[in-house]
Amino acid sequence: MSEKKQAVITFKAEGEMLAALNKISNKSEFIRAAVLNALDETCPFCGGAGFLNEKQRKHWKTFAKFHTLKRCRKCDALEIECRDHEHNEDEECCR
Repeated sequence: MSEKKQAVITFKAEGEMLAALNKISNKSEFIRAAVLNALDETCPFCGGAGFLNEKQRKHWKTFAKFHTLKRCRKCDALEIECRDHEHNEDEECCR
């Protein structure tokens, strides 16, 4: 059985964040769970960078010609809709 490699990662916490973290009994477990959750919900296109590089922008511009952002009528979340065909209400995320 192989051992899992471990590393200690540190970061600065100031002010309100530090005060909030000091109220948590198991900070390491809380931070680990928060990071795993954030990684699981990372934007698949930018990879969590928050911006697109030149090649990604080119692909996005092509994609955006055929798609639009709209709000779900039931939950108000943003969703991407293809402009080439219409969706009926039964196909939305919130039935």
